[in-house]
Amino acid sequence: MAGEVAHAVEAAAHGGVDLVQVVALLAAGVIAVPVFKRLGLGSVLGYLAAGLAVGPFGLRLVSDPQSVLHAAELGVVMFLFIVGLEMEPSRLWALRKLIFGLGVLQVLACGALLTGVGLLLGWAPAVAFVAGMGFVLTSTAIVMQLLTERGELASPGGQKIVSILLLEDLAIVPLLALVALLAPGSEEGGDALSRWISVGVAAASVVTVVFAGRWVLNPVFRLLAAARAREVMTAAALLVVLGAALIMQLGGLSMAMGAFLAGVLLSTSTFRHQLEADVEPFRGILLGLFFLAVGMSLDLNVVAANWLTVALTVAAYMAVKGGAIYALARVLGAGKPEALQRAVLMAQGGEFAFVLYTTATAGGLLGAELNAMLTATVIISMALTPLTMMLLRFLPEPEPSMDGVELADGLDGTVLVIGFGRFGQIASQPLLAKGHRVAIIDNDTDMIRAAGRFGMKVYYGDGTRLDILRAAGAETAAAILVCIDDKDAALRIVELVKSEFPLARLHVRAYDRGHAIELVKLGVDYQVREVFESALAFGAATLRELGAREDEIASLVADARERDRQRFAAQVVGGIQAGRDLLISNAEDQARESGVVAAPSEPVLLQSDAKAGV
Repeated sequence: MAGEVAHAVEAAAHGGVDLVQVVALLAAGVIAVPVFKRLGLGSVLGYLAAGLAVGPFGLRLVSDPQSVLHAAELGVVMFLFIVGLEMEPSRLWALRKLIFGLGVLQVLACGALLTGVGLLLGWAPAVAFVAGMGFVLTSTAIVMQLLTERGELASPGGQKIVSILLLEDLAIVPLLALVALLAPGSEEGGDALSRWISVGVAAASVVTVVFAGRWVLNPVFRLLAAARAREVMTAAALLVVLGAALIMQLGGLSMAMGAFLAGVLLSTSTFRHQLEADVEPFRGILLGLFFLAVGMSLDLNVVAANWLTVALTVAAYMAVKGGAIYALARVLGAGKPEALQRAVLMAQGGEFAFVLYTTATAGGLLGAELNAMLTATVIISMALTPLTMMLLRFLPEPEPSMDGVELADGLDGTVLVIGFGRFGQIASQPLLAKGHRVAIIDNDTDMIRAAGRFGMKVYYGDGTRLDILRAAGAETAAAILVCIDDKDAALRIVELVKSEFPLARLHVRAYDRGHAIELVKLGVDYQVREVFESALAFGAATLRELGAREDEIASLVADARERDRQRFAAQVVGGIQAGRDLLISNAEDQARESGVVAAPSEPVLLQSDAKAGV
């Protein structure tokens, strides 16, 4: 039996498709990534660890990581295509100062400092320059993935990082040209004419991609859409990405930059969302494969033989690069949290360093062992980045800037509003229209400054503190409105008000049904679920669009409101499952349509509704 299994494995390994390696890679990712995410370490570190486990220095299930890495680079290409689809030309033009200003400054500053580190390590000037400039090129794949997981890709800070990454991707082109000039014997082998020809070919590649994106692709996609062949549209989407990457590669430019440019040109197309949906599954798998391949490429023998040099290089490069990025961000006006996050996130090397180091090795500028050491340095820095990002969570929250913000002290409004977000802003309007004196406090300094620009006076204060409530005038207020969206904080404020200021009428914004029940039990005068009224209005508008009469709409909404009132009263006494018969369910209709049951079924409260508090 064992012999048959071994024979089957050998046959699979020597067939047209190496299923053993494919299965090993898929299994490693499927097992490692959920485990690492559950531990809070993120998917990137999971992929890197999985790659190391199945690679030549682990279980040896994959023997040639470089071939996997070359194929998996398409994941980075597709990732940048999707980023390009979200980056309309006008938006990209608006970022031009960040790309060619901040990006160039960061590359030059970090490059100069890292070259100095190489000189201190005893390397020749040309070697130190190539080693340092390779490390300057941050990993686009890892940074984009981490920003996406944290939901910060579209934030102002995230846009600055994306701009710098775009400039770094562009920088690989002149850097490769410099490596060719610095390589031994380059002065004999090439002439000015060949260099100008290379520049012309690169420019022609860019023009070709731009021309195809502006005037060819949209008509082609319209023809394909008219054919109504779903699989052809998917093939066309892949053709666009890979074709743009190939054209730029043939011109000596970055494949990823070609895909990004194609994405930008198609960002205003009516087929944008279709293209994104078609490419996304391939992007996810190939990008995961890229991280696996990077993990497999770590040469543990080289690391073990030169562990002190590698450790010193990793520490020095990351510290110097991170310090330079932080200092530059602060000089250009970024706040401490933003500067620190950018420094930690971009202190690593990246995948383009592999290209630069390989080219330098082929040109005789770097030795094979030094190339392996530098590659290991970059890979280790990439693996450390998710861990260093985790450490940011343990740093204390920065003190909010109080510029233009006044503390609540000696307020005496008839109504005290706690929380001036989207709910509190609307709730305060009829009170102000009636002429009541309204005192407003909030603990978000950015919100307070934004309110000031619209003529609203909001004071800084934390409503969960008794001294702040006194300073805000809670003792003399006729009504206190708790408009915050933090359930626990709202309950704490209610307890304080009921205990210390029992004469004030207490109106509270409820987060969901369960929260509303707790508020009723605490004895608030009025509570309303934050989306209840808007949801009823939304449903009424839908009925109106579907042709219902106004009197019918009013009757249905009144019925829904009354059933909700009765169900809520039952739940206050009997718990969240009480009053199930008052909830109209679609389970019976769905079951009848599927032929599962013929008789009426009991109304069912969905589990998700029970948690959310419908």
